[in-house]
Formats: sequence, structure tokens, C-alpha cells
Amino acid sequence: MHYSETWDLDNIFPGGITSPQLRAKLTTLAHQLTATQDKIANWRAASDTPDYDWFTELVNDLQAIQAGLAQCEVFVVAVQSADASNTQAGPLLNRLYQFDNQLDDLLNRFKKQLVKLDDQTFQTIIAQPGLQAVAFNLTEMRHQGLALLDDQTEALINNLALDGFQGWSDHYDTLVNQLKIKFTDGDGHVQTLSAGQAQNMLAAAMSNQQRANLMHNWETAWQAQAPAFADTLNHLAGFRLTNYRAHGTRDFLQKPLELNRMSKATLDAMYRVVDTDKSILLSYLKRKAALLGKTTVDWQDIEAPLDLGNQPTSQTYDQAAAFVIQNFSKFSPKMGHLAQYALEHRWVEAENRPNKRPGGYMDNLPETHESRIFMTFTGSPNDTATLAHELGHAFHADVIKDLPLWRQDYAMNVAETASTFAELIVADASVKAAPDAKTKLQLLDNKLQNPLAMFLDIRARFLFESRFYEARQGGIVTPAKLSTMMKTAQEDAYGHLLTTYHPMFWASKLHFYIDDVPFYNFPYTFGYLFSLGIYAQAKRQPDFEDRYVALLRDTANMTTEELAQKHLGVDLTKPAFWQAGVNLIKRDVDEFMALSAPLL
Repeated sequence: MHYSETWDLDNIFPGGITSPQLRAKLTTLAHQLTATQDKIANWRAASDTPDYDWFTELVNDLQAIQAGLAQCEVFVVAVQSADASNTQAGPLLNRLYQFDNQLDDLLNRFKKQLVKLDDQTFQTIIAQPGLQAVAFNLTEMRHQGLALLDDQTEALINNLALDGFQGWSDHYDTLVNQLKIKFTDGDGHVQTLSAGQAQNMLAAAMSNQQRANLMHNWETAWQAQAPAFADTLNHLAGFRLTNYRAHGTRDFLQKPLELNRMSKATLDAMYRVVDTDKSILLSYLKRKAALLGKTTVDWQDIEAPLDLGNQPTSQTYDQAAAFVIQNFSKFSPKMGHLAQYALEHRWVEAENRPNKRPGGYMDNLPETHESRIFMTFTGSPNDTATLAHELGHAFHADVIKDLPLWRQDYAMNVAETASTFAELIVADASVKAAPDAKTKLQLLDNKLQNPLAMFLDIRARFLFESRFYEARQGGIVTPAKLSTMMKTAQEDAYGHLLTTYHPMFWASKLHFYIDDVPFYNFPYTFGYLFSLGIYAQAKRQPDFEDRYVALLRDTANMTTEELAQKHLGVDLTKPAFWQAGVNLIKRDVDEFMALSAPLL
């Protein structure tokens, strides 16, 4: 079957960025915000006799505004992602961010009113039939309300964030879109690549010398703009830390942990296992370097594909799509059906063309109960894995689409569960379907990129960001210091194995510049290992589909520890669960070592 490689945005808002329906929606949202603001302003929680129907209506109004804003933002970001030169998307996003600030202000006032309710009244409210589904979320909001400042101050902070926080995050995108990287191909032709194209090229097949030259040019391009990127990162972090202090928070990890609904004990248990067992992956990296014909391991070798003299493994987009659908269906007919529906209805933007932003993502459209997936497909096994990963996200969104919006607001750590689980299904299937030992070895190498990233790369990001925030509390951190901190973090995470590192990674990695999610790193490691644990159980239980869907539907309804205990029967603060995931990784490394030994 043939699938389009470009997505359909017209069924969200027809006519592109100038869509009359989009403009009308913005007008409607403005009216909804004003009406709901009046409603909350006239509510005196401490003295008013509870009107449960009125309160339920207010909760529904807030969720409706939130859904409408998300619908618009997903659309505008999609337009901007697919065409980085579009100049109309930026101003529209700015207007939507203003609406977001208004909604944040309303939610803060709502939370503070929840605090004023006595315990008995609050418990009676969340027991109402129309509110039981969001009882956990309302309880969480009430707790958050305890740390809020007065209404005027909170409103001021939200307004300042538009230019002081979101503005710096947007500025990063502007800087990246202007970046150009030189690349000389095998025929000696010089190309000028965007950041996204160069990032894809670093993982493509080429000689060791070409890859080293491209890596040098990549590092140099980011270094040339280091002061601008350092300003951006420092001001983002400065705003965040100032906001924390204003709310009585001194520990910069407190908020990221709260956002992920997980405890420090769980984070520590996970990273103890990661640090203890990273040697498994270091031995794999050494072997991979030898297969590349090298005696040392450099940064650019980590994602380099293995050239073993056989025909390179490549797929068309249609072949990759069919493979994902087929193997999803073997585990879960529901997953297979969703993947096929998404591809047939053009939820995916995958075309390989210039002027697209780098990376990949999935965004959910809460009003039309669909998703949109952004990526660039070049035919590599990595691209098939990315397609599976993002369709896993879409499946998660699909199985909870009938729940109230707040019950769909799962944290980032469990957000990576369904995507990584989906990727594992396809990676295992790819290895099993390999026609010969060399192809199997290449596919194992591709599969091991995930644990390599989750154990070593993500660990380096976490170490860097922790040390950076510690230093930023004392003032501006210079570009040179940032690069030194990044290199030290990479050395620590990779056990000083590499000969060269990527000191400018602090500038090239988008995740450090996302304004609404602090510490966009450790949740990936959590999601990967959590998925491994689920995958191990799924392989032992043929009827696991229903249990898996039940777990996904609870991801925004309890803490992470409660979720694992209820659906998996495990304690995340103990190393045993995490170690079980490591054992699956070791199995793959052992197979890689055995298959590669005859080739040395």
C-alpha cells in the first residue's frame, strides 16, 4: 500500500496559516478566557455555599479552553516545523502564548481557591459524578496552590514569561534556523547543510574521515555562535531559578520531579543501576570502533552505521510503514489498527526535503482526537525506529482520548513509555527478520543506539544540566565554562572511553532550551527502562494488551510509583525492577559481541 509522506493539516484548519477558521477559533478562545475569568473572579470559595453543578461547569470550561489552545498551537507549530522559513507562524504563536499566559493565570487563581476550601468540602466536590475522573488532578492542583503567590504577582510573572522565558526559547529556534554547516561528499562536492540535515548526515553511511570532517564542521558552526547560545541558555535558566526562588523552591530538581510525579528515591535507584552497569555498553562501543576500522572511539562514531561490506539495509517509506503495522499487530491489534489509520489519514510528515526543522515529535489534537507526527524519513533503520516511536506516542494518545483532558495530561517520564515500547517491538522484529549474520549485526547495532543514548548520552545531559544549574545560581556561566562542563559530563557518563567529545552539545541540543519542561533528560531514561520492564512482562503474557492499555489510561491518574505498583506489581525505589531492564540490554550486547567476533 502507498502512504503519503506529507501530512494533512487542512482537516485541522483549512487554508494554511491564514485559515479563516483558525482566526475564528482565536476569537472564540479570547471570549472563553474572558467569560471564565469573570466566573473565577466572582467565586468566593471560603464563604460561598458549594454549588456542585457550577463547579463542574467551571472545571469543564477550563479544560475546553486548554483543549482549544492546544489544537491551535499544534497546528501553527506544525506549519512552522514543515517550513522553517514561514514568517507568519511566529506572530501567531506569540498570540497563542499570550492566551496561554491568561489560562495559566486563571488556573493559578483556580488552584488558590481550591486551597481555601475546607477538607470536607473538597472531598465532597471530588466525589461528584462529573468530577471523579479528575479527582487526582484536582487534588494535585490544590497541593500546587499552596505555593502560589498573590494573584497580581502570579499574573505579572506569567506576563513577563512571554518575553523573558518563552521569548528566549523561541530565540533559540531562530538561531538554529540560521545555522549552516559545510559538508564535502565522496565526490568532492561541497554542500551547505541546515542543522537538521547535518544532524541526519552524521548518522548516515560515509567514510570515517568524512564523518570526522563533518563532526569538526558541526562543532565549529555551533562554536561560532557560542555567545548567542550561552546568552539564551543563561537567561532561560535565570528566569526559571528566579521563579523557583519566588515560590520558595531552592532545589532545582524539585519541580522536575513533581512534574514527572516521581520521587527522588526512584530517580536515585534508577541512576545507581545505570552507573553500575554502564560498562556493558562501553564494551560494545569498543567493539563497534574496531568494526569501523578504528583503534579509538570518537564522538561521531557512536551513531555511525556499520559498513560490513554487505548491501546497506534500507527501506522505502511504504515498506517501513508496512513493517511497523505488521509487527504492532502481532503484539496488539489495537496498536496495529491505530498505526494503519494514522498513516492512511496522513497524520505523518516524513518527506525528506530542505527547510524542515530537525528532529521528530508527536503532538496530540485534543479537539479532533487525532495526532500529528513530524519526522524526516531517509530510509535508514533509525527512521523506521523513529516512525514506530512516534506512532507509539499516538497510540497512547488514542487510548485515552475519551477521558477528560486533565486525565490525559500524563507526565513526560511515562509519556516515553508507549513510544519506547513501540520502538522495542519493531527493533526486535527487525533483528529477527535479518536475512544474514551481517545484517543482523547492523540491526543489533541500530537497536543498541537506544540503551546507549539512555544510559550514557542522557546521563551526560543530566550531569551537565545539574552542574549548570548549580553554577547558574551564582551568576552567568560563560560559553567556555559551559563547554568545559559539557565535556566533563560526557567524560563521566562515558567512563572516559572516548578520544574526542562534543563540548558544544550544550548549544546543539534543543532539549536544554525548552521553556515549559525543565530537565528534559532523565524522563527518557526512565521511560526506556520502564518500557523494558513492561516489554519483559508482555513477552511472558500473551494476553497483555488489555493490561497495557489499562496502564496507559492511568498514566495521568496517580504517581509513577503507584502506577508501577498497581499495574506491574513492582517497587521503583528498589534496584530489582531497573536491573531486569538492564538484563535485556545485556542479552543484546552479548549477541552483538558473539556475532561480531569472527569479523575482527
